Amino acid sequence: MEKGGVELSKLEKSGEYYVYRGKKWRLNKPVKSTAKGKKMMVFATKTINGRKKAKVIHFGALGYGHNYSVSAKRDYLRRSAGIMKKDGTLTKDDPWSANYWARKILWPKNKKTTGPKTTKKAA
Repeated sequence: MEKGGVELSKLEKSGEYYVYRGKKWRLNKPVKSTAKGKKMMVFATKTINGRKKAKVIHFGALGYGHNYSVSAKRDYLRRSAGIMKKDGTLTKDDPWSANYWARKILWPKNKKTTGPKTTKKAA
């Protein structure tokens, strides 16, 4: 049983945006994170027991590079593929996990390695 998240039907909708905690969000569209030490965040959706729910996921450690070399990418994708939740399911397949979004956005499998070796810390 998945806990957490908010039902989308209970949120105010403004065009293609949902209002959550005083901020307008597009579903499953990553933006720069407001959390200290994180690169990005996303208002991720998931269907649980027939109800569409969403929650904010912060991912990517600020200060570390991403997608900067073929070997680093291969190693990260191999290493992160085996990360499991407590119930034994893989996090790489769960849109409510930071691992899922890091693999999809920061270390995309079918794109060239063009990311930075390091990222700047927020001031």
